[in-house]
Amino acid sequence: MTADTSAASPFEASGLTVAWGGRPVLWNVDLRLPARGLAAVVGPNGAGKSTLFKAALGLAPVLTGQVRLLGEPVARVRRRIAYMPQRNSVDWDFPVSARDVTAMGLYGRVGWFRRLRRRDLEAADAALDRVGLGNYRHRQIGQLSGGQQQRVFLARALAQQAELLLLDEPFSGIDTASEAAILDVLGELEGEGRHIVCIHHDLRTVAAYFDHATVLNAVVMASGPPAEALAEDTLRRAYDASGLKPRALAAE
Repeated sequence: MTADTSAASPFEASGLTVAWGGRPVLWNVDLRLPARGLAAVVGPNGAGKSTLFKAALGLAPVLTGQVRLLGEPVARVRRRIAYMPQRNSVDWDFPVSARDVTAMGLYGRVGWFRRLRRRDLEAADAALDRVGLGNYRHRQIGQLSGGQQQRVFLARALAQQAELLLLDEPFSGIDTASEAAILDVLGELEGEGRHIVCIHHDLRTVAAYFDHATVLNAVVMASGPPAEALAEDTLRRAYDASGLKPRALAAE
């Protein structure tokens, strides 16, 4: 799928500056992601990638600028957006099943204080089936592998029927089977007209997995088709600024 930059952008930041502890993490970020195609945000640790998502969702303090999701402020479209945080930010010991977590995607429609109906549970089960975990619906979430946990959170987004999915490193630390399953589902969702934006850590797979890439290190250093955005000089500048060398160049 070729990224379409002519239609309305599902994720657009303008003049965005965010600071933590008095230190700017994002600085005057201007970014307009295409309406079609899978999009990746890459950059070194501490580059502000997760902060970009949190600022867009109203979870981080914005000093200047704004982000519009699906063409609107997030407050107007929150129910149309699914967010998958990094795995290390989740309490995996919490006593809930894979079905329970998936069903959380339905509460925006049915209400937090209403009992889920049979058809709601069937919708959660269908989402788990779609990510290949139908037989694990009653398994406690902490008893699943890392890849299976990621698939459960993707199932939650499916149950929510979100139009925009913001996924923070969905392929980090997972097995090959889960990686393939997640890729298949994301491709299907994009084909259905959903918008997918992923924070991604492996530069070697960006071109194979995504149609659009943004290189971020406090500022946007490049954004476009992976073959253009991931130019060697751009990667050197992005990672040298953090004292790191990108793995894509590590063999040199």
